[in-house]
Amino acid sequence: MLLSSFSENYVEAGVDEAGRGCLAGPVVAAAVILPKNYTHSLLNDSKKLTAAQREKLAIEIKETAIAWAIGQASHTEIDQINILNASFLAMHRAIAQLSVMPELLLIDGNRFKPYTNLPHHCIVKGDGKYLSIAAASVLAKTHRDHLMHDLAQQFPVYAWEKNAGYPTLTHRKAIEQHGLTPHHRLTFTVKPTQPTLFD
Repeated sequence: MLLSSFSENYVEAGVDEAGRGCLAGPVVAAAVILPKNYTHSLLNDSKKLTAAQREKLAIEIKETAIAWAIGQASHTEIDQINILNASFLAMHRAIAQLSVMPELLLIDGNRFKPYTNLPHHCIVKGDGKYLSIAAASVLAKTHRDHLMHDLAQQFPVYAWEKNAGYPTLTHRKAIEQHGLTPHHRLTFTVKPTQPTLFD
């Protein structure tokens, strides 16, 4: 069972992102403030859930949360400021849109750029430890998957509706055969699909 809070004394927002390792599309972050003593038997790190479970949970989270918000940084911003800083930017944009300002931020991972004067804690694998971070991971993942599914209608050969822009074999082969789209991150290295003499 994941923990409902880091501290009883503060209004906490869990913050997580999705799409850092993708070759195309934005990086998306979510911030979620859950009610005090919130519990849920299924809610967990979004990577441990099925797509159907994530979709169901996303609806529940949005209905139950005290506040939630989505932020993103585009593929061009990722190329300009690098993926780490773009992830921080997406997180900041999500936090800024919360209808209730938190007093403490719980960040998934080991690094974060402070947002205004709000205190924060970085928690490695926090989406598998705290419900608010898990909720943020679910909202970020489902939102980004929907974006990539919509983009896949324009660029069907890359199978983004299945791989969400991650460097799967199908995606990399499509890049080799058809080149890059306007939504690809130009600063990300695409590994060849066939071994080379240097492998």
